[in-house]
Amino acid sequence: MTEAEETLRAVRIGGVDTLVIAGKQGPKVFTLQGAEHAYRVLIESMNEGALTLTADETILYANQCFARMVKCPLEQVIGSSFRRFLSATDRATLRSLLKRPDKSGSKIQILLNVDGGSQMPAQISIRPLARNGINRATISMVVTDMTEARYNEEMLRTLTHRVVQAQEVERGRVALELHDTITQPLCAILLRCQALEDKLSANAGPAKGEAMKLCEMLGQTAKEVERISRDLRPSVLEHLGLIEVLRGTGTEFAKRTGIFLKLACVELTTRLPEDIELALYRILQEALKNVQKHAHARHVTVQLTKPGDIVQLVIKDDGIGFNPDHHSTRRKGKDGLGLLGMRERAIYMGGALKIKSARRTGTEIEIRLPLPPDAIRR
Repeated sequence: MTEAEETLRAVRIGGVDTLVIAGKQGPKVFTLQGAEHAYRVLIESMNEGALTLTADETILYANQCFARMVKCPLEQVIGSSFRRFLSATDRATLRSLLKRPDKSGSKIQILLNVDGGSQMPAQISIRPLARNGINRATISMVVTDMTEARYNEEMLRTLTHRVVQAQEVERGRVALELHDTITQPLCAILLRCQALEDKLSANAGPAKGEAMKLCEMLGQTAKEVERISRDLRPSVLEHLGLIEVLRGTGTEFAKRTGIFLKLACVELTTRLPEDIELALYRILQEALKNVQKHAHARHVTVQLTKPGDIVQLVIKDDGIGFNPDHHSTRRKGKDGLGLLGMRERAIYMGGALKIKSARRTGTEIEIRLPLPPDAIRR
């Protein structure tokens, strides 16, 4: 009876795969397929790599999909260290995650070393396993091949850049049209209206007053059209460079909004590349527009520096702040595209954009763009 109970206990915990039972016609072999069997079939048939690791990152189990990813025989994968498939930087990142594992799981992007010397972009999802006294595995991991996703991202980024280039061309055309067909006729009308006002005597009474108001309205309208034209394609940027357009934009913004703006720029001995100047200017435009519409700020600081082979622009306000992660996932309308457009401009130029913000603590936007070698030497 004791032996039968021990056998049943072993069957329940998965310690027995096969039973041999003696009968009248000789021994019979029964193969057991427990609850684990269906899960093993599922894991082996999935299109993602699946692994279980010990705390020291030794691979206890890997499915065939992971072996195909790294182009290595499965028998050489199981029992080896997972670190062999990672770069030094990714090893350090993974080690820090494994020291303090998140019970709800965590995800990181890595470059997986593939047999033959190549690398494959991948995402790994990590989750700690409960210890049951039998299975030594402490970590489960799912590895997703990100090659196609990265390719799609690059294609989308290239398309976005082409759209941006087309927008810049169209902005230039519209700016020229505004200047030639709107601003100049407005100025001509304003001059004739001023001449009419001068001809009216002081005794004209209401007519004199209406002429003065009309001249004032025409002057304000001409200035506004000129501002829109300048924002669309500032001639100052093309002829005098980024620093001058930053100064002009800052002065105009402070005058128009009443928000104090402090500008600090490093002296540049030479002009920056045209595409970098334009990217920084457009990002500043969008950032200041967000400050005006959403931040409720009283002060803004804009700082341009050039540390080594990097040009850096930092825009900081003392407004109400926001949660960048919540904002990016929630805002889907026209206004929500501003931060995305700023980030995409920076990424396409090979740089990065960081946003630091929280409720009631203001917002800081940092843009870092690498300079091409010829720009550094000048």
